[in-house]
Amino acid sequence: MPQLLYRFGVQILSLVRGLFCLHLAVFVWLAFADSHLAGKSHAFELFGSKKQEEKTEDIAVVDPLFYTVSFDIKGLDTSEEEFIKNRSALFADQSRPVSGSLGLLTKARSDRDLLIGSLFELAHYSALVTIYVDGRPADQIPPTSEIGTGETVPVTISIVAGRKFTFGDIRLQGDAGLNLEEFGIYSGVPASSNLIIESQDKIVAELRQQGYPLAEIVDTSVEADHDTGLLDIYIQYLSGPMASIGEVIVKGAEAVDADFIRQQVLIEPGNNYSPALLAKARARLLDLNLFNSVTVTEGDQLDSAGGLPVIIEVTERKMRYFGVGTTYSNSEGAGVEGYWGHRNLYGRGENLRIELGASRLDEISDLSNINFNSAILFEKPGTPIPGATFTANIKAASENYDAFESQSVSGGFGINYRLDEKQTLSVALDAEWSEITDAGVETNHLIFSAPIEYAYDGSNDRLDPTTGSRLSILLEPAHDLETQSSFVKARVTGSIYHTPKASEFLTIAARASVGTIVGADLNNIPADRRFYAGGGGSVRGFTFQAVGPRDATGDLTGGRSILEMSLEARIQITDKLGIVPFVDAGSVSQDTGFDFSDMRYGVGAGLRYKTAVGPLRLDIGIPIDRRPGEDSFGIYAGIGQAF
Repeated sequence: MPQLLYRFGVQILSLVRGLFCLHLAVFVWLAFADSHLAGKSHAFELFGSKKQEEKTEDIAVVDPLFYTVSFDIKGLDTSEEEFIKNRSALFADQSRPVSGSLGLLTKARSDRDLLIGSLFELAHYSALVTIYVDGRPADQIPPTSEIGTGETVPVTISIVAGRKFTFGDIRLQGDAGLNLEEFGIYSGVPASSNLIIESQDKIVAELRQQGYPLAEIVDTSVEADHDTGLLDIYIQYLSGPMASIGEVIVKGAEAVDADFIRQQVLIEPGNNYSPALLAKARARLLDLNLFNSVTVTEGDQLDSAGGLPVIIEVTERKMRYFGVGTTYSNSEGAGVEGYWGHRNLYGRGENLRIELGASRLDEISDLSNINFNSAILFEKPGTPIPGATFTANIKAASENYDAFESQSVSGGFGINYRLDEKQTLSVALDAEWSEITDAGVETNHLIFSAPIEYAYDGSNDRLDPTTGSRLSILLEPAHDLETQSSFVKARVTGSIYHTPKASEFLTIAARASVGTIVGADLNNIPADRRFYAGGGGSVRGFTFQAVGPRDATGDLTGGRSILEMSLEARIQITDKLGIVPFVDAGSVSQDTGFDFSDMRYGVGAGLRYKTAVGPLRLDIGIPIDRRPGEDSFGIYAGIGQAF
């Protein structure tokens, strides 16, 4: 049996370069064909996205008139004064001229109304605001008057704030048993106009959340007593009937099947109405990557069965796409990748993607040193059940690293299931045939594995997170038919992101990863399945896979356990540019336990430049306690944060 498998494997290995060439030919043909399909749905993506530059032009001001602004404020504390000044359009725009005297008077009168509203937000309902233009109240200057001809006009904003009002008698009337205290309005607290407006929105939102989609505020009255400084408020609401989901109507779908869209939103006529349910439906559709926009709205009245119609309107993306991307580090060399894809092969979100990549391109003088990889990936959402996605792949790779060399062909299929908006569970069955040269010894492997992965993503951005956390847990049992070895590979990786409230320009990011392989000795675990550390996504400053144990001849052996940690301070200097000082640490051990005695450290800093598709990244890392033969620094470039 092993001899038969070996002969079969040799034949398979001969297909590796053939598969790569086939993938390349198909990729080039499809990309060429797409670029000549006039009027068809296709798009070129650089780093996975498109960006259209917008141009703006300054419009010349007719009869320009310049002015300066000063304030005369009484009755406000320092923070309130700052708030009012920041609300003044006259103050904010004083470096730019207005269009003549009429333009200045119009702006002054508009600013007065704006400032009165802002004082109401501060609960000053008896405030007096007067704006003087060239020494005269703006309200008393005729619109046809000429002001300050040829000179800069002085403008004074005079504010007498008066007393601050508090809530007095508060009443909320309706049929759902709500009270105003639930929404932040109490007798005796400052009577901010914003609080009154927000409370009405919250009342309606709460009623909608309870299943009353037609809830509304039917009456609001506010009475200010200037003698006592109390503001009495009365709000009346009508909850309306409790509703269920009615007919689900799909609009805008052309290439995507409307019934498929209804299946993916996971809402059925008769479900209890909930705004959260509709928000989740919209998120599910956006996650399919089939639509540029998705809006989910409700009908304005119930149907005869008491259901509320739901209208889903979509704008479809270009279904065909292709693109290129590059990476670089001084230790790992330059890399390039290309891909072609179709998002909607048969009208129900079936995604086909062909990928080609090459790295270590600085070794182009010897093609055997270049790494090649190719893959055909397929996904079918809603299979076998809504919320699940069926995946299948076939891959071919030729890899040449300092630790080992390998050629492989692999394939597999699996199911990804979204537990909720943040959690995903994946299971798969994979098979891989490989020929590996490790420390001069060539071995063949035929491995069947069943990886199971749980992923949690609570971060606020996939490529540039500033808050939240992530967690990945991988468990992969495997069996090698060639060596009759069985082993289980496990790895847990977590990261957190924190932006202090006191500073919007600093994000602290931390990452930790631990892994172990049990069930087999190191020599019975294929070299490409072992753990290695070092490189741009690991311990920066070191060459790719260069951190870890070595044999007596100095060759890297890889290990059965790994520990990695990273800490970054992501500092935004401008809207586009940022710097990132970092420290990384890592250790690999031949044993299953974690070895802290040989931790390696790298420190450095990087530049980040924000783009529409995420930050461009350039990192320079320096190894601490550098050993003979190790590089003195590492340079890494790519897109997205390091983790």
